Amino acid sequence: MKPLVHFIHGKESGPWGTKIQYLAHIAQENGYDTESLHYTHLANPTERVALLCQSLSLRPATFLVGSSMGGWVALTASARIQVNGLFLLAPAVYVPDYPPHAVGCPGSAIHVVHGWHDSLIPCRSVIRFCEEHRCTLHLVDDEHRLKQRLEQVGDFFRSFLRTAGREPETMTA
Repeated sequence: MKPLVHFIHGKESGPWGTKIQYLAHIAQENGYDTESLHYTHLANPTERVALLCQSLSLRPATFLVGSSMGGWVALTASARIQVNGLFLLAPAVYVPDYPPHAVGCPGSAIHVVHGWHDSLIPCRSVIRFCEEHRCTLHLVDDEHRLKQRLEQVGDFFRSFLRTAGREPETMTA
């Protein structure tokens, strides 16, 4: 069985939106199976975490890819289930209406892409998160949906899969 990349969509998007389709194709080209659950019936992010963890108990994922609220869900789920890394797009960190996020992956296994012009999740919040956890951060000239930089996001994702997907004994310092 191939390793799994599990995608988690945002609050107002769907399981196979444009970004997820684009990144899923990259994951498949790199030898991964892909999955994306439908969360639109759940407005509460903690309920989304429970659904994700239930699904991952049946088929564990190597990596989680979360966008916006899905980024919060991926982070928080990583504290409950083991994954090798997180790739987060405009993650909903330090959002006043959300519970505090949890983090189960080391910062070195977390890559974040965020738009300088994001009007929903301030880039200062994401910079703060990445500083606190020592994550890799890519700030791009775009807004929350990252539509104008999709190809660049794909390049970052390919790089993430190449480096995070290596076996620990083959990684160099």
